Amino acid sequence: MVETTKELTRALGRSRGELNISILELSRQTGVSRWTLDKILSGERTNVRVGTIAKLNDWLYKQV
Repeated sequence: MVETTKELTRALGRSRGELNISILELSRQTGVSRWTLDKILSGERTNVRVGTIAKLNDWLYKQV
């Protein structure tokens, strides 16, 4: 398990807002469950698997 950073959470929220997509669509695009995404974005969950962080980072990289 790896701890998520505030920067990652902020970048996910910002990119999601700029694209105007729902958590469900973000889940579809990243391959991360909507429940996990909801908890990450709300700050309820800070420890996630390394693979989850990799998926989110890959998605963010493709948005640039």
